[in-house]
Amino acid sequence: MVAVNILTRANIRDAKSTEIAQLAKIWFDGWQDAHARIVPAELARVRTLQSFEERLRAASTLVRVADTGAPVGFYILKGAELYQFYVSSSARGSGIAALLIADAEGYLSKTGVHTAHLACAIGNDRAARFYEKCGWFKTGTVTDEVEVPGGTFALKVWRYEKSLQ
Repeated sequence: MVAVNILTRANIRDAKSTEIAQLAKIWFDGWQDAHARIVPAELARVRTLQSFEERLRAASTLVRVADTGAPVGFYILKGAELYQFYVSSSARGSGIAALLIADAEGYLSKTGVHTAHLACAIGNDRAARFYEKCGWFKTGTVTDEVEVPGGTFALKVWRYEKSLQ
């Protein structure tokens, strides 16, 4: 019943600059849950709460939020890429993620994207299952230049794509 209550009150909207700290905490916690044990230690070391705040400030005009009275998830788009996608641990399993990804796909489609893509850390099986359930297809393994303070870090990831036509 809690999941239904969360879902019926969910609002997907543009992020507000005053929410950067809340969103960074969702991102940091989600990244720790999903990635800290499966990525190289040198990448995990630079994934601090402050680094996520800085990245959100830089991308704030491209951020959409799932709000149930407070932010419980968000995504960031970068061109045809679903660049970041995170849901708080309290909202996982509630349907919020499905609402968020549908919003992202709709936005991408409206902007003329025919095939969207995203990167999923190799070994992030929970996320991979979710993407596949939503109709995304793993197209292979690629090297992604992920943002880190002062540059990029080469990380092998699973690439997923979805036709939006």
